[in-house]
Amino acid sequence: MRALRDDGLGSWLHRRSRTRGGHPAWSGDDGVAVTYAEAAARADRVAAGLRGLGVRRGDRVAYLGPNEPAFLETLFAVASLGAVFVPLNTRLATPELQFLLDDSGAVVLVTDATATAGSTALTGPRTVRPAELSADPGPAGPPDVPVTLDDPAVLLYTSGTTGRPKGAVLEHGHLTWNAVDVLLDVDLRADERALVYTPLFHSAALGMVSLPVLLRGGALHLCSAFDPDTVLRRVTEERITVMFGVPATYDAVAARPGFAGADLTSLRTLLCGGAPVPDATIRTWLERGLVFLQGYGMTEASPGVLLLDAEHARSKAGSAGVPHFFTDVVVAGPDGEPVPPGGRGEVLVRSPHVMRGYWNRPDATAEVLDDGWFRSGDVATVDDDGYVRIVDRIKDMFISGGENVYPAEVESAVHDFPGVAECAVIGMPDERWGEVGRAVVVPADGVLVDPEELREFLRGRLASYKVPKSVVFTGALPRTPSGKIRRNEVAGAQRGCG
Repeated sequence: MRALRDDGLGSWLHRRSRTRGGHPAWSGDDGVAVTYAEAAARADRVAAGLRGLGVRRGDRVAYLGPNEPAFLETLFAVASLGAVFVPLNTRLATPELQFLLDDSGAVVLVTDATATAGSTALTGPRTVRPAELSADPGPAGPPDVPVTLDDPAVLLYTSGTTGRPKGAVLEHGHLTWNAVDVLLDVDLRADERALVYTPLFHSAALGMVSLPVLLRGGALHLCSAFDPDTVLRRVTEERITVMFGVPATYDAVAARPGFAGADLTSLRTLLCGGAPVPDATIRTWLERGLVFLQGYGMTEASPGVLLLDAEHARSKAGSAGVPHFFTDVVVAGPDGEPVPPGGRGEVLVRSPHVMRGYWNRPDATAEVLDDGWFRSGDVATVDDDGYVRIVDRIKDMFISGGENVYPAEVESAVHDFPGVAECAVIGMPDERWGEVGRAVVVPADGVLVDPEELREFLRGRLASYKVPKSVVFTGALPRTPSGKIRRNEVAGAQRGCG
């Protein structure tokens, strides 16, 4: 056994194979388990294939495809070469994908022709199918390439809910430190069976579940697409122990007819993030006797920032928790000083897994990084015990009659009204108040929601200026792949129709 010169992600499968080589590392939709030893060998073959295409240290390799073993094989192969992995959002249109390829300067695009409509129209990098890369066994063993924790590993583009996406440069050390923080605070075990149905091109699926579980030696059960009935079936049949989701996916699973009778006893931990979590969502899962942990993070932090510990899952329900072990958070006012308990301020983050900057965007980097602190743009409160509750995005807030209105707070109250499946609250122009709220509601199947009854319900729960002046209905809300509501699209559609 020769010593590895790779200190980064590319060495993980070989290092874990020393003790768990015969244990499953991951499986796909077909349920075929791939052991750690097999996964390491497959990643080595993919690395040899990429090397044969001329990929060298620092080159960007893009991947376009669903949650599948090939995604992970390519990630670890690229990492072992000292190259940079660029996962692409499969839901983007061709022009949007082309922008990411051009912006990253990718030299190779790994994709299946069926990965997304229009993928064959993309230009620039050489395109290759995953199976082609591993066809030639190549030299035995991992590439003999020195990789340090300071080398860039992944170029992860932000969701781009407003403006062009920016590429966060995440180094091997950032992703490693984040995984360590998760392991310290979530208490993952070597026998974990994690269901991964949120997209791996999103930071939470990669950083909060997949990499920590693999570092610990557990198994990933990959789901190529989200379907609530499939999630319920696989949780019960495959005895899933941990999974991550966003509020919308947890609500969708809980709304299925089979939820009440499903055997969920194998689940040890449910992680939720991506958006402020409505109280109704939390209660639904806690009532099943499960540990439901809300977290908070961002792509730029790899992504972990806050996590609600299991001991306080009920007493602090609705809170995003406290900072991860090696992470510091300050909820600061406009003067940069911490706000008192109950006050509202911006979340500032300092951590060994916060990025150093955006790809080729020094101006954008300077806007968010200040003396080692990352300015999140999110508003939060902190209680006397140091538990942080995310209120909303600063840019989502609107002002009605001189009062700040945070849509997420109003949306949480709307979700408590019977028959509401989804909701987005936006500010609409008003001659008297400047702006007033409008609730855009998706009713549950077969339910008629009365707008005035809803507004009357809210008057008993919210200050009068927070109660939406109008309620409109829609069949669905536009969302990013990570589950966040595309508020700019909702607002544009509503303001366009008055």
